[in-house]
Amino acid sequence: MIKKLLLASPRGFCAGVVRAVDIVKIALEAYTDPLYVRKEIIHNPHVVKELAEKGAIFVDSVEDVPEGQRVIFSAHGVSPEVREKAAARSLEVIDATCPLVTKVHIEALRYAQQDYTIILIGHAGHDEVIGTMGEAPEHTRLVKTMEDIEDLEVEDPEKVAYITQTTLSLQDTQEMVEALRKKFPSISGPPSEDICYATENRQVAVKELASLSDLILVVGAANSSNSNRLVEEAERAGTRAYLINDLHSLQDEWLEGVEILGLTSGASAPESLVMEIVTFFQRQGAVLEELRVREENVQFGLPSSLKQQQTTLTS
Repeated sequence: MIKKLLLASPRGFCAGVVRAVDIVKIALEAYTDPLYVRKEIIHNPHVVKELAEKGAIFVDSVEDVPEGQRVIFSAHGVSPEVREKAAARSLEVIDATCPLVTKVHIEALRYAQQDYTIILIGHAGHDEVIGTMGEAPEHTRLVKTMEDIEDLEVEDPEKVAYITQTTLSLQDTQEMVEALRKKFPSISGPPSEDICYATENRQVAVKELASLSDLILVVGAANSSNSNRLVEEAERAGTRAYLINDLHSLQDEWLEGVEILGLTSGASAPESLVMEIVTFFQRQGAVLEELRVREENVQFGLPSSLKQQQTTLTS
């Protein structure tokens, strides 16, 4: 029986996710024309379903958007090729790319302009990685394991730079960067780390949570990179952990022998899903305790076009 429910803080939506979801909601209120969103605005099916019910039309490609219509790019960013295709179809673009992802894109462009070989640490097929690699595909090499680094060969070892996906494991990324530095002693890197503040904070919190819990539940989607990393970090700390989409994903056998249950959520998981789980266990007699590890107060501004629309809507 669960006696105590430990709730990690910080958890849930990061500033980039809040901004992206707000962009869709404000645009739906501001415009009467159909509103298209390329890919999932964030990696969470509950959020996508809610926005679709409000009228957002989710598509896989800008080619699926009728010419001249309005399209929103997701928080994960897009490649220049996607932007060019959107322009060719005369689409009005609203860009919901997280500013921290944009930072990585700018780094890639800067290194490419200096003719560096760019080593991108990331997961193949992830939307963020696809967009980043698209900035300078002829210069960029993707690595996701230490073995990839061992097998890596470049034309000029003196002109190598690394960048990373923003939602990776801090520890794994640090180890890979160290391996790259050993292999390429003159390697360049970004002036500040690419791993985003929210990814770092949630991983620090889940490690602390793991030291105090018998089991950890991470609320997040299966395709959410940062949520999967939270499960990995908890298990690395020696505590069983499961990724669940919502309360309905919970399996009773996981809870056998568990008295202290840790609960957290990825950066794209709505707080409402967490609170459903909290309520479920409180009704069974569990005492709720919040484990506050770090404070967060980061906010990102809206695109200028939507700021004007928001002002109009609220005036």
